[in-house]
Amino acid sequence: MFADFLSRLIQPDPPELSPLDSRRALSALLVRVARTDGHYAPDEIALIDSILQSRFGLSHEDAKTLRREAEVIEGEAPDTVRFTRAIKDAVPYEDRVGVIEALWQVVLADGVRDHHEDALLRMAANLLGVSDRDSAIARKRMTGRE
Repeated sequence: MFADFLSRLIQPDPPELSPLDSRRALSALLVRVARTDGHYAPDEIALIDSILQSRFGLSHEDAKTLRREAEVIEGEAPDTVRFTRAIKDAVPYEDRVGVIEALWQVVLADGVRDHHEDALLRMAANLLGVSDRDSAIARKRMTGRE
């Protein structure tokens, strides 16, 4: 279904993503983070929908549709590197810090910081070009410990 999107992502030098494809890449990354601990919980799904609504100005139904597309994409995609590369190329630094905040929201949604989720967030921040310091500040903002 999303073979064209995925084939563009895995090219050695992928073209700049359209706004829709950029949304799909971020959404798939959110889903990937939520699934990392092996438990894709309803509260994580609801949070992803909420993040997509607020970040992209979508209706509840449009956010659910985008999340469902992202679930398919995430399940078919070979690795996290392509998502992060696509987002890094399409999104300014300040907004990438916002991406890290959204990812931390998903990680922290169930109240448990799994070591696999932590490792994925460290890798994603690095691949997105977000500094360790800015990632830590983003995490603290999402935990309310700023």
